[in-house]
Amino acid sequence: MASSPIAETGDRKLLVAVYHPLGGRAEMLRATIEAAGCRVQMLPPQANGLRDWVESCFDLLLVNPFLDWQEPFECVRLARSIAGRRPVIVVSDRDSLDDRMAALGAGADDAVGWTDNLPEVAARVAGLLRRSRIAAGQLGDGELRIDLIDRRVERAGRMIRLPLREFDLLANLARVPDSPVSRDALLRAVWRIDFDPGTNRVEVHMSRLRAKVDRGFAWPMLRTVKGVGYALRSRPD
Repeated sequence: MASSPIAETGDRKLLVAVYHPLGGRAEMLRATIEAAGCRVQMLPPQANGLRDWVESCFDLLLVNPFLDWQEPFECVRLARSIAGRRPVIVVSDRDSLDDRMAALGAGADDAVGWTDNLPEVAARVAGLLRRSRIAAGQLGDGELRIDLIDRRVERAGRMIRLPLREFDLLANLARVPDSPVSRDALLRAVWRIDFDPGTNRVEVHMSRLRAKVDRGFAWPMLRTVKGVGYALRSRPD
């Protein structure tokens, strides 16, 4: 049985974060998911800290909580909390109805006993990713991705933290990529102001946004269109 292909978003492969405490089986999962078309990030044990779990820009979180956690329920609840609206799938190294029911009861979106059944794992990952991409309110193309629900921004796999005004500025530009948006339109959309207040608030926030979205990357996305406004480029020139 062939692995189910996993669709890409724009020109970037979707990212699956994987936690399995056994190195050999973790590598089997990695190889299967990568063969199905995704990137994979291996997560460290919880005892080593949760920074990688929390800061990863994954599209789906896959965990096995049944080997090194005293309370598998707590692992799944933790995974659910970290993932937010992104899907969580739990795998068990045994074909156990009790394991699957426990995982679903703790908040997993899906659960599967995967021993000798890696193609089913790949198929379930693909199905969850398809449904989540359809349901999520997301903007962006290419290396930029904006989640309107969780208010998360990622560029080239790097999470970018933005305060409210800067996030709203970026989202409004991303709704019409490669097309200029006037200063007056941004004032109305972001600040709910229907007149020119005579301040440089748009310019100040755009400068801050550029520092976070463009600095340190290969090419600038945000550009000023002289006499018109601002635009978000979806591709380099």
